[in-house]
Amino acid sequence: MSRLPLLYLVHRIPYPPNKGDKVRSFNILRHLARHFRVYLGCFVDHPDDLTHVPELAEWCEDTCAVSIRPLLSRLASLRGLLSGEALTVPYYRKTTMARWVRDSVARQSIEHAVVFSGAMAQYLEGLALKRCLIDFCDVDSAKWTQYAQSRRWPMSWLYQREGARLGRFERDWAARADVSTFVTAAERGLFLGQAPHLASRTEVVENGVDADYFAPANAGPSPYPEGVRQVVFSGAMDYWPNVDAACWFANEVMPLLRARLQGLEFTVVGMNPTPAVRALEGLGYVRVTGTVADVRPYVAHGDVVVAPLRVARGIQNKVLEAMSLARPVVVSTASLTGLRATPGEEFLAAGSANEFADAVAVALEPADAARIGAAARARVVADYSWEAHVGALREMLRFDREGAA
Repeated sequence: MSRLPLLYLVHRIPYPPNKGDKVRSFNILRHLARHFRVYLGCFVDHPDDLTHVPELAEWCEDTCAVSIRPLLSRLASLRGLLSGEALTVPYYRKTTMARWVRDSVARQSIEHAVVFSGAMAQYLEGLALKRCLIDFCDVDSAKWTQYAQSRRWPMSWLYQREGARLGRFERDWAARADVSTFVTAAERGLFLGQAPHLASRTEVVENGVDADYFAPANAGPSPYPEGVRQVVFSGAMDYWPNVDAACWFANEVMPLLRARLQGLEFTVVGMNPTPAVRALEGLGYVRVTGTVADVRPYVAHGDVVVAPLRVARGIQNKVLEAMSLARPVVVSTASLTGLRATPGEEFLAAGSANEFADAVAVALEPADAARIGAAARARVVADYSWEAHVGALREMLRFDREGAA
């Protein structure tokens, strides 16, 4: 049977899958492309990613990749202060994208859509679709409200406003969509706390991990000097929760560890480190790599992997990837949401700086590291296949009708 056309809208180009949201959006794309003719609309917020647009032809019938300049888009988003909108919405409002969506739907007779990230739902306005799914992933509005608690005025006011306005936007579009999905049961529950009447139209689609790609045997040689034990934290280092986590761990936890253990280094792995992250190297026991071609050697050859986020939404891909690489992982209580694994056996949990130092010290013991790492990989292989998770999308959209693959 011929494959149905499908509109897939993503707020950031889903390739290469080298950061949290792109890992999820790419794996959704890869699954959808097996069954449907995908018409992808996405934004490109980094010039280097433009070189990857042609590669999307492997999965997409057509791609509209619109470049955005973050500074100009932030300025444009201030229109929301006048219109009463959440600033996130005009940030992603581009005429080129709106025109391509309308033209593609009309030309290809597209009747079904998957939207990744709530802000992209604005492009569905006025379309005569038969079925629409919005993957909110996390409750972004709650993230802004959480940010407000750690900021001074006027940013505290701005973030609080964003949380309230974006929350209304999320609830409005969830009411208009046929299905809304969230990355964990906790995120779904948080959303339903504000919209209990939508319970029958919300589902959970968890993140997964490619356990073959993130296998210890495929990690490559160690990038670290011999004789220095490595505590590793990975992620996009221009993302504020990661910046906050790296700075907090370097300044609050590492001194406690260094007072107890010799030959220990904290390695921060990830693209676009901010000046605050770069400055950590001045402490003398922190290494900041910046962009790396492959994160696997840095994680797989680390002695301990940490996820010390103090602000987090949903399940962290970096945690699943480290577990898949059979590393002992110490996870903050804020990062535990949705992680279906056993603390003390498949990972270690910590809250305060002292708790983190104690947990890392345990994970540095070779026998404990081997035990926790092996159990972590076994959990990922058993329960965190991408195909098992994103495969549910097709059922939710009822693509089993005539004409579907």
